[in-house]
Amino acid sequence: MTQSRRDMALQAIAAFKERPLGHFIGGADVPGEGALFEVSEPATGEILGQTRDATAAEVDAAVGAAKAAFPAWAATPGDQRRKLLHKMADIIQARADEIAAVECLDAGQCWRFMSKAAERGAENFRFFADRAPMANDGQSLPTATHLNYTLRQPIGPVAVITPWNTPFMLSTWKIAPALAAGCTVVHKPAEWSPYSARLLVEIAAEAGLPPGVFNAVNGLGETTGKRLTEHRDIKAIAFVGESKTGSAIMRQGSETLKRVHFELGGKNPVIVFEDADLDRAVDAAVFMIYSLNGQRCTSSSRLLVQRSIHDAFIEKVAARVRNLKVGDPFDPATEVGPLIHQRHLDKVASYMDVARADGARIAVGGCRMDRPGLFFEPTLFVEAEQTMRIAREEIFGPVLTAIAFDDEADAIAKANDVEYGLAGYLWTNDLGRAIRVSNALEAGMVWVNSENVRHLPTPFGGTKASGIGRDGGDWSFDFYMETKNVALATGQHKIQRLGV
Repeated sequence: MTQSRRDMALQAIAAFKERPLGHFIGGADVPGEGALFEVSEPATGEILGQTRDATAAEVDAAVGAAKAAFPAWAATPGDQRRKLLHKMADIIQARADEIAAVECLDAGQCWRFMSKAAERGAENFRFFADRAPMANDGQSLPTATHLNYTLRQPIGPVAVITPWNTPFMLSTWKIAPALAAGCTVVHKPAEWSPYSARLLVEIAAEAGLPPGVFNAVNGLGETTGKRLTEHRDIKAIAFVGESKTGSAIMRQGSETLKRVHFELGGKNPVIVFEDADLDRAVDAAVFMIYSLNGQRCTSSSRLLVQRSIHDAFIEKVAARVRNLKVGDPFDPATEVGPLIHQRHLDKVASYMDVARADGARIAVGGCRMDRPGLFFEPTLFVEAEQTMRIAREEIFGPVLTAIAFDDEADAIAKANDVEYGLAGYLWTNDLGRAIRVSNALEAGMVWVNSENVRHLPTPFGGTKASGIGRDGGDWSFDFYMETKNVALATGQHKIQRLGV
C-alpha cells in the first residue's frame, strides 16, 4: 500500500519527469524559458524533476491574462461562480488520494495528515462557493435625508504566494475566497513543493473556469515572487510564509500601494495550569508541535507548565516524544516525516548548539537521523528560560521548548514575551482564569482546552510579527473586495448656496 501511494504520486507528476515544470497561463500550459532549479523528495533525497523560474515576460503574461479576464469574471453572477467552485471541490474530492500522495512526495508530509488535508481543500472551496452569491452584499444605513447603502466589489487581479508546508490546503484557503469574490488570481507556489499547486490550477481548468481567471507561475521568491509583488497590475498580495519575507514583500509592494494580507511566523505558547486535564493537555501539546513534522505556523512550540506540576508533566511529554514513529511519509503509521529541504534541516539542527550554549538541556532527540532523506529526531528542550533564543525564535521543526512558570501573571508575561502573536493554547478548568488569560494573551487566536480546531467562518490571523489581516468567513472578502458607499438623497434636503 505504501509503495502504491508513492507510485500514484509519481504518476501524477510523470509529465514533469520528462520535461521541466513550467507555468499555467491563460488556461494553457507554458513550458517556460527561465532558469532551471531542482525539486527533490525530502524522504529519499532523490531528484523528482526540474522547475522553471518564470521570466519577467512570463510574469507579465500571467498578470496580463488575469487582467484581461477580470472584467468578465467580476461580472459573472455569484450563483454561477458558486457552481464552478463547487465543481472544483468535486474534482478535488475525487482526486483527494492523488493530491495527498503528491504532498507526501514533494513536501514530505505524512499520509495520516495529508489524506485529510486534501479533503479540507475541497471544504474550503465549498465554503467560499456558497458565499459567492452574497459576496457583494453590504448594509443599508439610512439617515433622515439620505439612504446610504454599501456594496463590495472585487479588487482586481491578485497575487497569492503560498508556502511549502501543507501547500495544497493552504493554497485553497487563499485562492477559493479570491475566486468567490470575483478576483482573478496569479499563484506562485513555494519552489520546494510546486507539484500539488499544478494539480490545483489544472483542476480549475477542468472544472470550467474561464482562461486567465486562475494562473500559476513557478519560480524563486527573489525573482518570480518579486516581479509579482512589484507588478503594477496586481492589486493585492496574499502571502503565507516567514515574517522576514513578509516584510520584504511589503516594501516591494509599497511603490504601487498594494493591499497586503500576511500570515507569518509564530512562537506559540501552550500554557498548562495545575488544575488542567493533564492527560488531554499532553495529547494536545505533543500533537500541535510534532504533527506536520513541526512545520506549521500554529504549532505550540513553547510548552509553559506551572511549576507545581512541571517535572511530572514534562516526563509524560518526554515519554511520548521518545515513542513517536518517524519514517516514510507514505506509511499511514508514520507520525513524523522528513524536513522539507537540506537548507531547512541545517537551520533546525543549528539550534541544538544554540540550546546548549544558552544552558538548556536536550532531554530527547537533538540529532539528524542516520538514514536516507532529511530526517531529524523529534526533540525536547528542558530547563529552558524565556530569555533563551530557543524560546524566542521560530525554529519551525519538530522541536519543543519547555519552560516553567509560577502563577497566572508569570504565565502571561512569558507567553507574551516574543515578537510573534499568532496563536495561544490554554489548559485550565477554571473558567475565570480561562477568560482572563485568553484576554491577556497577545495573539490573534486562542484555543482553551483544545488543539487547533478550525471553524471556517471564524477569523484566522495573528498580531505583532505574525501577520496582517484575517482569513475566514467574510473577513476574507474584506481583503479581496473594495467596500463602496452610495448615498441617495430621499428628498429636497438643504444645500448651502454660495456665490448667489
